[in-house]
Amino acid sequence: MKRIILGVGATLVVVAAVLFFYVIPVQIDAGRNVVTPHAPYEVSAEAEALHETLRVADLHSDMLLWMRDPAQRHDRGHTDLPRLREGRVVFQVFSSVTKTPSSMNYEENSADSDNITPLAIAQRWPMDTWGSIRNRALYHADRLNRLAEADDAFTVVRTRGDLEAVLAARETDPDAMAGLLATEGAHPLEGELDNIEPLWEAGYRLIGLQHFFDNELGGSLHGVSGAGLTDFGRAAVAAMLERGVIIDVAHSSPAVVREVMAMTDRPLVVSHTGIHGHCPVTRNIPDDLMQAIAAEGGLIGIGFWEDVTCDDSPAGVADTIIAAIDLVGIDHVALGSDYDGTVTTTFDASEYAVLTDRLLDAGLSEAEVRQVMGENTVRFFLAELPE
Repeated sequence: MKRIILGVGATLVVVAAVLFFYVIPVQIDAGRNVVTPHAPYEVSAEAEALHETLRVADLHSDMLLWMRDPAQRHDRGHTDLPRLREGRVVFQVFSSVTKTPSSMNYEENSADSDNITPLAIAQRWPMDTWGSIRNRALYHADRLNRLAEADDAFTVVRTRGDLEAVLAARETDPDAMAGLLATEGAHPLEGELDNIEPLWEAGYRLIGLQHFFDNELGGSLHGVSGAGLTDFGRAAVAAMLERGVIIDVAHSSPAVVREVMAMTDRPLVVSHTGIHGHCPVTRNIPDDLMQAIAAEGGLIGIGFWEDVTCDDSPAGVADTIIAAIDLVGIDHVALGSDYDGTVTTTFDASEYAVLTDRLLDAGLSEAEVRQVMGENTVRFFLAELPE
């Protein structure tokens, strides 16, 4: 009887482990990164022909957070290399999500909880990531760098020359694609300026200052303080700018954004957002601040999910892009999908042609569609990446 009990107990442990490490993470991914079921979208012949000539670029995907193999096409989530290539993507920013609060919302969050620790354990990340936010970012960089080692047509770009080489290769190879590493919040610094260098060496070139909570650098758009930069934040921003890091303020408080703008004349990125005047929600920063960012040469990435567009249909996303153009000008508007960022969208990365179609329907010229679908982003990073 004792052997039977022990055997049953061991079986239950194995079953529980399989569920925790292999089943539950897949279910979480599938349940958090949803594409609304739909019939194939109608796309005009004109849009199809134009889309085949586009160099699509997107400022924000959280694909690295999830355990699925990005080299394989999946039926869950929004992105992987095959779907990005089907969508004609030539440049994709991959963000590292390293900490999120348990009750994550757009109004107010504290920093005293962390959803990513159990997810890291369940997804079998290296043990040194379980208690270190910095090591999580380094692990995500390692994942993307290993992907590039295994796929000759995919490059993690660190310099202007890297991006130029990918664009040149794209002329004859439709699979040529550039990936760029970014952080979702600068808390991987863990309060130490010395941590800028290992992130830079790992390939990070775009750093978001905050995510869903106030951190060592200052106030989040969704934090409790509404504060600007801390003393450490000012020192960190100065050090990052000196190193050549591009700053992303997508989740920063308005006070942080204004203080960063006062510190530098380098253009900023708002990697994934909507337009407040078009969709008046807390997640979208004030229109005058968007205009100020654009006036300094900044780039505004428009998201694809309902919380920032107020209409996540392809036509609704196109309308948000039009609102952004009306607000800040055509040269400063880009795509910032937030794919795989625990959001629901109505099309995935393989279906970008539907957005091209809806932008044409909304009245943009072919040249304007080219700009917002990718050329503005390509131009920005050719200018801002280090030589």
